[in-house]
Amino acid sequence: MIERLIDWSARNKFLVIVFTLFATAAGLYSLKQTPLDAIPDLSDVQVIVYTDWEGRSPDLVEDQITYPITSRFIAAPKVKFVRGESMFGKSFVYVIFEDGTDIYWARSRVIEYLSAVRGSLPEGVNPVIGPDATGVGWVYEYALVDDTGKQSLADLRSFQDWNLRYALESVKGVAEVAAVGGFVKQYQIDLDPNALAAYKIPLSDLVARVKASNGDVGGKVFEVATTEYYVRGRGYIKSVADIENIVLKVENGTPVYVKNVGTVHLGGDLRRGVAELDGRGEVVGGIVVMRYGENALEVIDGVKKKLAEIKPSLPEGVRIVPTYDRSQLIKRAIGTLREKLIEESIVVALVCILFLWHVRSALVAIITLPIAIILSFIPMLHLGLTSNIMSLGGIAIAIGAMVDAAIIMVENAHKALEHFRDEHKREPDAGERAEAIIAAAKSVGRPLFFSLLVITVSFIPVFSLTAQEGRLFKPLAYTKTFSMFFAALLGVTLVPVLMTMLIRGKITPEFKNPVNRFLIWIYEPCVNFVLRFRWPTLIAALVLLLVTLIPFSRLGSEFMPPLNEGTILYMPTAVPGMSINEATKILQIQDRQLRKIPEVETVFGKAGQAETSTDPAPLSMFETVVTLKPPAEWRPGMTWEKILAEMNANKTPGMANIFWMPIQTRTEMLTTGFRTALGLKVFGDDLGKIQDVAIQIEKALSDFPNTRSVFAERTTGGYFLDFTVNREEAARYGLT
Repeated sequence: MIERLIDWSARNKFLVIVFTLFATAAGLYSLKQTPLDAIPDLSDVQVIVYTDWEGRSPDLVEDQITYPITSRFIAAPKVKFVRGESMFGKSFVYVIFEDGTDIYWARSRVIEYLSAVRGSLPEGVNPVIGPDATGVGWVYEYALVDDTGKQSLADLRSFQDWNLRYALESVKGVAEVAAVGGFVKQYQIDLDPNALAAYKIPLSDLVARVKASNGDVGGKVFEVATTEYYVRGRGYIKSVADIENIVLKVENGTPVYVKNVGTVHLGGDLRRGVAELDGRGEVVGGIVVMRYGENALEVIDGVKKKLAEIKPSLPEGVRIVPTYDRSQLIKRAIGTLREKLIEESIVVALVCILFLWHVRSALVAIITLPIAIILSFIPMLHLGLTSNIMSLGGIAIAIGAMVDAAIIMVENAHKALEHFRDEHKREPDAGERAEAIIAAAKSVGRPLFFSLLVITVSFIPVFSLTAQEGRLFKPLAYTKTFSMFFAALLGVTLVPVLMTMLIRGKITPEFKNPVNRFLIWIYEPCVNFVLRFRWPTLIAALVLLLVTLIPFSRLGSEFMPPLNEGTILYMPTAVPGMSINEATKILQIQDRQLRKIPEVETVFGKAGQAETSTDPAPLSMFETVVTLKPPAEWRPGMTWEKILAEMNANKTPGMANIFWMPIQTRTEMLTTGFRTALGLKVFGDDLGKIQDVAIQIEKALSDFPNTRSVFAERTTGGYFLDFTVNREEAARYGLT
């Protein structure tokens, strides 16, 4: 069958070339449409259930919300495990599904199970699912900076929440835009307890009156002089005066207003997060979260275009400062790999020319190689694979083997033409040359095709990998398999066509090729020597193999070599209980010290939580994105390790320093819950004892060799002001 295919292809050049051109066009289209990213998305298929229960302590949130939700989802289909986290006034439940589960099928199952659990939750509590994204989807971050001082943090936050946010969420591929820092404006009523007691107004009555005074109502319609009018009752609160003039009660014809029992003013809502830039003070930040499975580079480009469009409409003196941009990493990673692919292709082309010693013949392999690479993007697009360092790495690995069939076929054709000249003592005419080339291709076509297929299927075991390992290495196995498959297919279709078209003119015999003659001159005595001394050669090879076991046993092991993202995520962590003001002060000091390092371009610090369910961070946890300048602008002799050492020297007492990279950190946090490469889990039935053991481990490992920092999570930490009701005394006053 292979021989017939080679013969048919060589005799139907036009059809083969037309099919190849159409396939190449499809490959180029797929190449442009394939999403770009730095590395494969290693995060699990997960759905976040977020619940807000304002003002409640973490233990109450755990008992009343987190536990009922997590226990419900354990029995959901295709769920691997459920992880819950309770914070002050907030609950986060992470439902992790099995690999291969469709994200939107998983979200629909979560909504279905949530409807059953809502009845067992406290009144007024409404759990919602988070965006169809993960923490790894934080692809772009920015800060709103006012250089004039005319805009307050509350004004900047209002602009972020009501203008900028919606503009950016309209960009294709954006799941949400989360705000961090600043103040959310709200009307606040500072009550005078004595005035309430004097007027005998319960607090519940005041709350009910304020709620009832804020609303519009609609009536029917009436007609006047052939014109129809709609009836409306306008009652929405629009100013402080509207609240001040709400009537609470009337005594002897005299109304009692809200302003008689308290002071009404505009203020900021309770904050659980703060943002800071370059140590210069607080700012309002924004985090663009990419939707699951989208093209990161296209999303970021769309965000940048939208920011450029709305730049003229920014408030006077306000500018948007990018603080994290993953597109730079993607372009660097893909650019480096593309450069290496081009270098490999050039080397392959030069090798073909040198060893074949015939430029036209070398063009057969040189033309076939890029076509096979382009065709491999067709199945990549349809399987939803992204172009990243792993998927393109698979193509890079396969390049050397992809040209094997073309080179061997061309070399065999050279031999066939050489034998024809030796046998007939003349050069073949066009027909004889074509027949000789076709016969030569057919003689080696079958073994070459199946040898390439053997290499193709050699990566099949990789497809059995699951979880994070599968998500990392499967793209490489897919692209290597696709590349080798198309190289084998072109080897029995396009290569014979190109051979009949390009192999002509004077063919240099192998023994006249100076490169081959030199290599044979070296190789021949070596072969004679090892064949003469067989047993000593085998023993020497065995000894050499055994010797290599010594360095092999001392090599370290790692799941994935760290990808230098060019950006550092600095995550110092303190014990629970830090106030928002203290966190702001320490964050500004840390950012100011980091910004003094000459290699640092921007420092964007965040303490606490952004307004997104993908960020369950307490106030005691800082996340500072340190963007570095290009290496060409670094001080002479400065290295990545020296920069980290210089940063680590700025330690804050009582806080553990953690330096990692944004993508790597968020991937590990989603997968394991840890913020570092190495973590220990302590199990037990008493949270207090678990925490005591963890603190003992922290002290024991603090001076362990090559350890930068050790920190034990305080799961039962925090400070509480408890009011315990004496029920007998309360009963005397009729209180419940």
